[in-house]
Amino acid sequence: MPVYKFRSIEEMNKAPAPKLRGSNFERFLRHCARWWSIAPKHYPRGVFKFRTLEEAQKTRETYTILK
Repeated sequence: MPVYKFRSIEEMNKAPAPKLRGSNFERFLRHCARWWSIAPKHYPRGVFKFRTLEEAQKTRETYTILK
């Protein structure tokens, strides 16, 4: 995508809006692929109760998003 320089706001307003390449569905698929590449692969099930803060933090480290 090219970069445009404008000397005034009026010149910027007169410029045509850039056209998006590709369909919205292709964009959606790229977004989904990006999400699944960074999303955790395993989600814990249920509700957890912890006796100490250290125990809760240890479990949290096990299920980080960018694991």
